[in-house]
Amino acid sequence: MAKLTLNKLKNTEAIWLPQIPEHWELVKVRHLFKESTKKGFPNETLLVASQEHGVVSKDAYGKRTVEATKDFHNLKLVEQGDFVISLRSFQGGIELAHERGIISPAYTIMKETRQIDKRYFKNLFKSPPFISLMTLCVKGIREGQNIDYPTFKNEYLPFPPLEEQQAIATYLDKKNEQIDKFIRNKERLIELLEEEKRGKINIAITRGIESTKQLKGTGIAWLGNIPFNWSVKKLKYITKLIADGTHVTPSYTENGFPFLRITDVEGDNINWEQVRYVSPKEHKELTKTRKGQMGDILLSKNGTIGKVIEVTWKEEFSFFVSLCLIRFKKVMLPKYFSYFFKSDIVYDQLNEGSKTTSVTNLHLEKIKELKIAFPEIEEQKRICDFLDEESKIFDLAISKAQKEISSIKEYREALITDLVTGKRSVS
Repeated sequence: MAKLTLNKLKNTEAIWLPQIPEHWELVKVRHLFKESTKKGFPNETLLVASQEHGVVSKDAYGKRTVEATKDFHNLKLVEQGDFVISLRSFQGGIELAHERGIISPAYTIMKETRQIDKRYFKNLFKSPPFISLMTLCVKGIREGQNIDYPTFKNEYLPFPPLEEQQAIATYLDKKNEQIDKFIRNKERLIELLEEEKRGKINIAITRGIESTKQLKGTGIAWLGNIPFNWSVKKLKYITKLIADGTHVTPSYTENGFPFLRITDVEGDNINWEQVRYVSPKEHKELTKTRKGQMGDILLSKNGTIGKVIEVTWKEEFSFFVSLCLIRFKKVMLPKYFSYFFKSDIVYDQLNEGSKTTSVTNLHLEKIKELKIAFPEIEEQKRICDFLDEESKIFDLAISKAQKEISSIKEYREALITDLVTGKRSVS
């Protein structure tokens, strides 16, 4: 079993790496790598540079990307094992190419000029200290920033003996495999917990919490049987108001009235630290036909749909079109509606007759036509209290697993940094 030991360090002239082991070299980028600008290979595979997967084929990447439709002969050739500096790569380091192909001419292709272990440099190029170096080698401003390669190639990199590069890379390969397995298991646990929690909600909002209740048929395929004393109504018949948010993006101010967007929603709450504000004059205009009050519901209906926030604050606000405002009659508790939207039942209904498996936009008319099964107010309250307690159990377990994932990722980041910069060595 390999062990980690502390190294004796020496000072360097590299700002981003003030110390390295006494027996390591400090070498300029241009003495380890050369830039490749080969073009004229229009029939090669189109590649994508991603922070998550490195440089892979566009088909293997799977996500939608901007695709070149002409002038393929102007794209740069990438060989398997090359390193690629993509646009704004200082955010995530330098990517390793896993296959041959062609890529944007705006990217920089790096080929090694000395014998190296590419796995060591793959880890070095994704480490936080190295990424801090990349931020010092940019040109342009704001969204237009890119790596200035003439500056970068004169920066210094640590260069351990080849055998040590191999030892570090092999150790990190094994550790990464163990950590990735740990993360996969925790993510699967979270999925199972969320699935079980959703199952509890599904049963409670269609059957109640008393298993002895007499049931009746609804004639609705996605709903099935419900307790005999429950009702099924369309949302428009149990609400006083269903109002769309404004389509206009207002001018933001330092102070004023809150202007809420879907991006301000975190879980079941508003993240008030990132909320933007509008002037009293603009707020008055925005709330002429859509003024919220305590007890209302805000429902996200564009992009990430189904987030439900109960208005528990007194301050006036306006909101963007990604949200809609719902005000119920006295037959429905806002929290009960919130649990309804956390269930599979609502999604079965939304997807009924649809060829797709997910809905990304909810129109107001569709929301008004939603059917909901519900009991009297007192039973709604008992169901909500029951689900609140059950949810706490699941949420604590999910939070614990998420924290464990965060901790192991932090450990991996620190381990990689210590090894690739020479603070510790493998023996």
